Amino acid sequence: MLHLRNLLLPLLRARAATHLPTSSSLHLSRRRLLSTTARSAAATPFSVEEYLVDTCGLTGAQALKASKKVSHLKSATNPDTVLAVFSGVGLSRADLAAVVAAEPQLLCARADNIARRIASLRDRVGLSDPQIGSFLLVAGGAKGIHTCDVAPRLEFWIPFLGSFETLLKILKRNNAMVLSDLEKVIKPNIALLQECGLTVCEIVKLFRFAPRMFTCNRKQVEGFVRCADELGVPRTSGQFKYMVGIFANISEDSATARMKYLCRSLGCSMDKLRSAVHKLPQILGLSETNLGSKIEFLVGKVKLEPEYLLKKPRLLTYSLEKRLVARHYIVQVLAAKGLKKDVSFCSYVQLGESCFVKNFIDQHNNAVPGLSDAYAALRAGEVPPEVQH
Repeated sequence: MLHLRNLLLPLLRARAATHLPTSSSLHLSRRRLLSTTARSAAATPFSVEEYLVDTCGLTGAQALKASKKVSHLKSATNPDTVLAVFSGVGLSRADLAAVVAAEPQLLCARADNIARRIASLRDRVGLSDPQIGSFLLVAGGAKGIHTCDVAPRLEFWIPFLGSFETLLKILKRNNAMVLSDLEKVIKPNIALLQECGLTVCEIVKLFRFAPRMFTCNRKQVEGFVRCADELGVPRTSGQFKYMVGIFANISEDSATARMKYLCRSLGCSMDKLRSAVHKLPQILGLSETNLGSKIEFLVGKVKLEPEYLLKKPRLLTYSLEKRLVARHYIVQVLAAKGLKKDVSFCSYVQLGESCFVKNFIDQHNNAVPGLSDAYAALRAGEVPPEVQH
């Protein structure tokens, strides 16, 4: 078997490099090889783990885990043919290892089915070989090509989302979107959101924010909408879609607990908090630990009033280390040196990164040596080097 594998591997590598030979010539070549090595193959027991490591490129740990799912394989005949199909779209050895590690059962699939599904991605969806390779490597891609004809799903999703690249990004968060039934699950959920007044553009934004929603059953989605309604967010509001998305990402009980936590931390009534949530529902998607550390810093260190945070809830969504702490430190240093006096916290925290660096770092690097290094250290969560006077 090892001799057979050594004969086949150059053939597979050549296929990956040149997209040749064709599937029919590859089949004939394999038949000849098998006929001349049958005795040696019969004499050497087939080891799934060895095959996964030696031929597929998996690590020992990956092979041990994957072998449990394909333990019934008795020869390399079918796996070799499947690998040849994948190498035909330009997957490298490392890529093949990633695909097999993600979906080992592919090695047991009928190679002609896999080839037909890949051809459908080319001919029906219009994907190039590099795009097909990217799809296979992203979460759910290998499983999709193994379990079903994913072409109709991609044919729907790509124009709906606007691009193939957007599809890949969302697949990383919810690979079920290429496995769920279009007619029974996906399209009814989209129709329900349209009945709530959301446009296609708004639904796409919601999909990026809460992709899980679209693969839930309709009753669940109706529940997300009901929770948003009960919280008092108008369906005509631009924030309605985000409120629905929040309930798709966390449970109703978790959202209620988070609101009670915010009321205690900010010392406000539930009515006042609801007003803040209506402005920015995303704050309910943050953990209590995340919210608590930011409130402690903003109220304790920056000396902002809790009432101010209710009016400016976006402050709670910024990164504590990379934005709030780092920028506050820099402005404090500049103020102590007579530069950038009386600048409001909210004004410089809300600036885009390049704009802040230009106006608060680059502009004062010569006057305050070490300013840039201190900012970089703070953004990395480290103690900043001493800024020179």
